Amino acid sequence: MRFSVNVPNFGDFSDARNVAALAVAAEEAGWDALFLWDHVVHRKDSPRPVGDPWMLLTAAALATTRIGLGTLVTPVPRRRPHQLARQVATLDRISGGRVVFAAGLGGPVEDEYGSFGEPTDEVLLAERLDEGLGLLESYWTGEPVTHHGRHFHAEDVALLPPPVQRPRPPVWIAGFWPHRRPMRRAARWDGAVPLFESAGHGSAPPVDELRDLVAYVRRHRPGDRRDAPFEVVVGGISPGQDAAAARDVVGPLRDAGATWWDERLPLRDPRLSHLGTVLRRAEQGPPRL
Repeated sequence: MRFSVNVPNFGDFSDARNVAALAVAAEEAGWDALFLWDHVVHRKDSPRPVGDPWMLLTAAALATTRIGLGTLVTPVPRRRPHQLARQVATLDRISGGRVVFAAGLGGPVEDEYGSFGEPTDEVLLAERLDEGLGLLESYWTGEPVTHHGRHFHAEDVALLPPPVQRPRPPVWIAGFWPHRRPMRRAARWDGAVPLFESAGHGSAPPVDELRDLVAYVRRHRPGDRRDAPFEVVVGGISPGQDAAAARDVVGPLRDAGATWWDERLPLRDPRLSHLGTVLRRAEQGPPRL
């Protein structure tokens, strides 16, 4: 099992120097990755400093040498795929091939889409997500791309240089369980980042629900990908220095099929975006199983 630290891209973490400091501490303490949220306002009725995640992660990449870097998650439907492909490829090259790309619809939809005149219909956004993911994969080949889809177009254009990772950075897909469609989408890619309706952000999911999700994804893996590695990312708060307690929290989830533990505070925790709180936890190192 691998372990990551998860923080929003607002509050203290809107400052690239703080993100770089956290990345260094996480790397030195033995964590495997640092993941940021990807919001433009999050909730517009609570204005706060927000930083662009790809610029923040660039600072982290330049300050570290080992840990993985990425977003949990990037809302592909509100981005232009060619610009996003360029950002991800650039970060992958700066970091020496350490990027993980996680995608989903994002939200809150009215705040993050509607506020800027973007569509808010989730069926349409799901279409844009699927088409955008396919186009990103094509752009990352570095080969000329021609695409005439319902939502996006490209005419004989190659985006160079491509990412370091070949054939592309790993792609993880987010969604709420027990909704099936996002997990069927995830099954076509490299990993699933589920949130559970029975457990809020920052709370470990019920083991039986995770086991059901893992079985569902396995059933829907395409035949040519059935034996390829597949990541399942869950998270919450783990005891930092109590190995026995950490095993009680994380161990059953690992046994149920989780491959990553993502250390994250609850959404409503006032310390969520405070550097000091997260830094102290990161310095304690990942759960010891």
